[in-house]
Amino acid sequence: MEASSSIFAKRDSVEQVEEGKQLAPKFDQLGVIPCVTIHSQSREVLMFAFMSKEALTLTIETGLAHYWSRSRQKLWKKGESSGMFQHVKRMLIDDDQDCIVIEVELTQPTSGGEEASCHVGYRSCFYREVPIGNTDAPVQLSFIEKSKAFDPKAVYGDAPNPTRL
Repeated sequence: MEASSSIFAKRDSVEQVEEGKQLAPKFDQLGVIPCVTIHSQSREVLMFAFMSKEALTLTIETGLAHYWSRSRQKLWKKGESSGMFQHVKRMLIDDDQDCIVIEVELTQPTSGGEEASCHVGYRSCFYREVPIGNTDAPVQLSFIEKSKAFDPKAVYGDAPNPTRL
């Protein structure tokens, strides 16, 4: 079932998009808009994903984060397989309405563990830091999260993730 996109205004002018009160998102040539997801309390960046018109509409209508998986070419309700839902507390759109930021609260995984967003088991998908000014090749990342919030095998099983590599 595809959600209605009638909640979005037609983009008529720069003034309307940048200064108006109508939601008129600009989806790219693939039909998606980038979305940065942050924790509503800690303010940490949890993940980056894309939303299709349907995903954005469902997120607005339900208050639960929905995304478009480019690798799987399908709508994805965050938490549908893990139980780690993202409850949207606030949604922001940038000045030219081509990027979304959502602030969310998380639920804990169904198999136990701490609240998290990353399918690898870390709290945030951004669990490694890239050193600046380092010219070693290849660049060595450092882990900023020292331990996983949950066991991904207990949540997702042993199946390989087809979206990687």
